[in-house]
Amino acid sequence: MKNQGLMLSILDQSPVQDGCAGPEALQRTIELAQAAEQWGYHRFWVAEHHNSDSYMGSSPEVLISHLLAKTNRIRVGSGGVMLQHYSPYKVAENFNVLASLGPGRVDLGIGRGPGGLPRSTRALQEELAAEKKPFRNKLVELEQWLGRSKELDDAPPRVSAKPLPPESADVFLLGTTTASAEMAAELGMPYVYALFLNNDEKVMGEAVQVYRDNCDALRSSPDQVMLALPVIVAETDGEAEELAADVKMVRITLESGRTFTVGSVESAYEFGRQVGEEVTIEESQGDVIHGSLSTVASRLACLQEGYGVAEFIVVTALKRFDQRLRSYELLSRLISG
Repeated sequence: MKNQGLMLSILDQSPVQDGCAGPEALQRTIELAQAAEQWGYHRFWVAEHHNSDSYMGSSPEVLISHLLAKTNRIRVGSGGVMLQHYSPYKVAENFNVLASLGPGRVDLGIGRGPGGLPRSTRALQEELAAEKKPFRNKLVELEQWLGRSKELDDAPPRVSAKPLPPESADVFLLGTTTASAEMAAELGMPYVYALFLNNDEKVMGEAVQVYRDNCDALRSSPDQVMLALPVIVAETDGEAEELAADVKMVRITLESGRTFTVGSVESAYEFGRQVGEEVTIEESQGDVIHGSLSTVASRLACLQEGYGVAEFIVVTALKRFDQRLRSYELLSRLISG
């Protein structure tokens, strides 16, 4: 059942599952990364969450460094670093160090979201409150510090983000809207649409089209789109149906019109309380691609043809670690034969 034209990668959120503590969740991420390399996955990305009881990946740069040391070939990266919280110069330094430690194996995925509730955002941005640069400006600055764009006009003389690696990290923009797709195209970045965060396939189609339209108009941007998909594979369609039934999606809309995806209804109310706004909460069944391997293979083939993508980044959210491992192992048969 191997698909010769398909690349599969994994995005792991270091979830706390079946009673494990935070350190154990990180150990499971290491175990999964090593298994993913053995099974033939192309990339292994880790997420960024703050002050979360559910996800332990609060420092992707540190975790990536350890994963590089524990693996040999698979590309390792972030999905993604929440740039709004940080100095672009420091992010560039971090990933130049990583790219020097693992030449040709490091990805820098950038996310636009906060990665947590408002209280953790305030804690992260306490020292940056006076500077509040627009996200796009910070993204351009990051590209410049990484040597992927023109030198900074206002940079101090002889300042660079050292060490300078033989091959810098590949940079990706992650998003769930047409606005993020347009920004990626304008800046010449590969774009990753996160369907596991916004499961509206209509919006995904619009975002992919906006990206490609802008790439064509600019004639200088790479037409590289990846889809980050929620996927569950089991031995049978019936078993996968039961597993997928437990996956829920909670989206909140604030009075100000901003929307966010959170992990639970409780987190949604806490978000509103921390930001001091009324919230509208929408809980829905997670639209997870699920089934036996043949069923999932057919669905992925349709998405691959329909959107013209060569790579999917897979997120598997299950309550038990052994079930997650088995799902990824079954799915890997599409790339390993």
